[in-house]
Amino acid sequence: MTTLIIGGSGFLGTELIRQATAAQQTMAATYATRPGNASQAAWYHLDLRDAARLEAVMSEVIPRLVINASSGGADWAVTAQAPIRLAMTAARQGVRLVHVSSDAVFSGGRVHYDESRLPDPITPYGAAKAAAEAGVLAVHPEAVVARTSLIIGDGGSAHERLVHELAAGTRDGTLFTDDFRCPVHVADLAAALLELASGNSSGIHHVAGPDAVSRHELGVLIARRDGLDAARLPTGLRADSPLSGALDVRLDSRATQCRLSTTLRGAREFCKAPRWPSPSAHE
Repeated sequence: MTTLIIGGSGFLGTELIRQATAAQQTMAATYATRPGNASQAAWYHLDLRDAARLEAVMSEVIPRLVINASSGGADWAVTAQAPIRLAMTAARQGVRLVHVSSDAVFSGGRVHYDESRLPDPITPYGAAKAAAEAGVLAVHPEAVVARTSLIIGDGGSAHERLVHELAAGTRDGTLFTDDFRCPVHVADLAAALLELASGNSSGIHHVAGPDAVSRHELGVLIARRDGLDAARLPTGLRADSPLSGALDVRLDSRATQCRLSTTLRGAREFCKAPRWPSPSAHE
C-alpha cells in the first residue's frame, strides 16, 4: 500500500518522504512547481484547484494514507477549498487522511490554546486554514487535523535562512521580540504525523514544541547553534510594524504528546543539537 504526500517537494513534505521511506513505505508525492529530490517517491504534478487532476492522481496512486502538507498561503482556493475536496475524495475511497494546519487559526487573544479552543483567525491565511479544518472534518470525520507552529530544521527552513541572511547583512528585516510561537523540529513533526496516521486518532491535534519563544529568541538560538554573531540580528516590535497577525500564540500540545512515542522537543533543546544529525536519529 502507498502513502501519498501532498506537497511532497516542500520542507515538511521532504522529511515525511525520508522517514516514511526509511519505514519501508511505498511513496508517492505531488508537487505544484517542480518535483522534489527524493528519488524514492513517484512524483505527480498536482494543482489542488484542479478537481479532475486530483481525482486522476488519487485513482492512479490508490493510496492507503494521504498527508496534506501543502501550503497555499492566503489563496482561498488552495488553502481553504482544496483540502475539503481532497478530504471528500479520501473519504469516498476509504483513505486515511492527515491534514496539516497552523496556529494561524488563533488570534492570540488567549495566548495559550489547547485543542478545545475554537479558531478565531485575524488574517486571511488564518481564516483559510480555519475553514479547511472545519470542512475536512465535516466531510471526513475520521481524519486527523494537526495544527503546528514554526517548523525548524537543521538549516533548511525559511526562518533559519532568514537568520543567516540577517546575520550576514544580505537582507533587511526584523526579528520581533513580542511575537511568540512554539517552534517544532521538522523531524519531530514528521515522525508525529506518521505516528498519528498509523493509529486510530481523529479530530484536532496540536503538534508543536513545548517552548514558547519570540522570533528574536529563536533567531538567537539558531545563530548560536550555527556559529553566527547573534548581536547582528536586528530587533523590533511587531506591534509597531504594519504587519498583521497574532502576537502571542502558544499551542498546548500536551494532550497529543501523551499519545505519542515521538518526543516533541522544544527550540531550546533542538537548537543545542549538532547540525545535520544522523538520519537514524528520528527513524
